[in-house]
Amino acid sequence: MNTPLMNRGRWLALAAGLSLAAPAVAVDQVIAEGEKRVQENTSAQAEVDKLDDRKRDLVADYATALKVVDGLKVYNALLRKQVDNQQSELAVLADSMDKVSVIERQISPLMLRMVEGLDEFVRLDVPFLAEERSKRIGDLRAMMERADVTAAEKFRRVIEAFQIENDYGRTLEAYRGTLEVDGTSQQVDFLRVGRVALLYQSPGGERSGRWNQGTRSWEPLSGAEFRAYIARGLAMARKQSAPDLLVLPVAAAEGVGQ
Repeated sequence: MNTPLMNRGRWLALAAGLSLAAPAVAVDQVIAEGEKRVQENTSAQAEVDKLDDRKRDLVADYATALKVVDGLKVYNALLRKQVDNQQSELAVLADSMDKVSVIERQISPLMLRMVEGLDEFVRLDVPFLAEERSKRIGDLRAMMERADVTAAEKFRRVIEAFQIENDYGRTLEAYRGTLEVDGTSQQVDFLRVGRVALLYQSPGGERSGRWNQGTRSWEPLSGAEFRAYIARGLAMARKQSAPDLLVLPVAAAEGVGQ
């Protein structure tokens, strides 16, 4: 049987239970909120640390970039000087190229005169290697008319021909050729001693002779000693014997003994 007094007791007991449970719920909420804030603070600190690391990386990258910029400034200054020097060289080259045609017009007649002078010299010289030397001059003349050969190459070839002629004056040479002896063409061995003497001897040694530059003619040589001298000179020129003092019959220069 429920009475007002009993109902009042129940309500008091329920109110007491509610009053005891309320503080417990509030504490849990506070703890949960604190843990949540701790997690948020930890995440925020991690983000701050990350940003700090990023800042240090950026500062290091910036310092490196400054060094690269400084290096590029020095390199660009060097390139600028090189470009300026190249511009100066280009100006000099352009001026030289403008003068090339003038120089070529002047040097071509000079080379022609040199070839003609060389031809005259060979015709008046001791007649050794006549065919070879004449062919060389003929090749020079043909080259001078060619448009596909540069002026520099032409000049080199002309100077080379002069050098070859110059070398003849200080060398000893033996070669075989054809010579008209007593009205018949014969194979003989020629001995050239610079430009001082040009002699010949038949392969068997029966005939010998020398070139007389004064009379511009061949003169026969008689006597065993002359044949021996020429044979010895031929052996030395062919490197068949050791170099030694060579005695040869040489025509006297004009005016000697007069």
